[in-house]
Amino acid sequence: MILAGDAGGTKTLLALFEPGDGAPVLMREATVPSREFDSLEAIVERFLAAGPRGDITAACVGIAGAVVDGRSVTPNLPWVVDEGRLAATIPAAPRVRLLNDLEATAHGIWALGEDELVSLQWGALRRGNLAVIAAGTGLGEAIVVIDGGRRTVIATEGGHADFGPRGELEEDLLRHLRKEFGRVSCERVLSGPGLMNVYRFLRDTGVARESPHTAELIAAGDPAAVVSELGMDGADRLCAMALGVFVSVYGAEAGNLALKALALGGVIVAGGIAPRMLPALRAGSFVAAFRDKGRLSSLMETIPVLVVLNPKTALLGAARVAASL
Repeated sequence: MILAGDAGGTKTLLALFEPGDGAPVLMREATVPSREFDSLEAIVERFLAAGPRGDITAACVGIAGAVVDGRSVTPNLPWVVDEGRLAATIPAAPRVRLLNDLEATAHGIWALGEDELVSLQWGALRRGNLAVIAAGTGLGEAIVVIDGGRRTVIATEGGHADFGPRGELEEDLLRHLRKEFGRVSCERVLSGPGLMNVYRFLRDTGVARESPHTAELIAAGDPAAVVSELGMDGADRLCAMALGVFVSVYGAEAGNLALKALALGGVIVAGGIAPRMLPALRAGSFVAAFRDKGRLSSLMETIPVLVVLNPKTALLGAARVAASL
């Protein structure tokens, strides 16, 4: 058996797979809220104790954080994850690998079917590097380097690079967030909490008024989901404005990553947020911001941009890596 996992800031997904002739075959899985546990090891122990596991020969877990020398201090969870301690938690597993979650997502792209990808921009079909970007609890970015017949996945922490505003409104947003956070990274805008940062900025600076009904919904539910849904429906002006800023910044940062990776093979938009706001991503402002790169705008128009619909892509990628250990 193979153990695979996707440990994010909001939830952790674990699964057991049997190696197959092609892709690993899913046997058992479970999802738990990450913050209800003190460590990843505690989640793994509970999962393995909850049902049959067989002989686990290899394991791989994607973690939302930088992995350095087999160790990750997660920025959005109070965890320190160590590859050695994780291996000691998994009975009889001689091979254990800890990956950045976007690195795992990038490996999982080749496990997806055509119906699990939606195009935002067709571009030109050609061989070249890929860029992967994913907004969720945080912002993840990865690069896939294509060298002849080989694919090499490169993990990055590009989501923590500086936020670069475009235009007066985003400059005001940067100044506003700087008062609260000091340094402002892209993740402060492009994430679930980031969408709420944009919403509060527009509200607190008087750009748009908050509806009492919307405030009640935000207080009672998932704030980012409320803003996203009401914004797409056009039911709330403030939510629609916040969503518009978010989508435009998302497209611009996806374009930045494409330039840095020279991602002629395409840009893959993954993560939990993109499928839920797909109508907003397809409305035009994402692609317009993606293309808006001055003298290289004509090049940007040729780069395919695809949205991943499968929420288990990182898990599938971790399973593929575990199968190759």
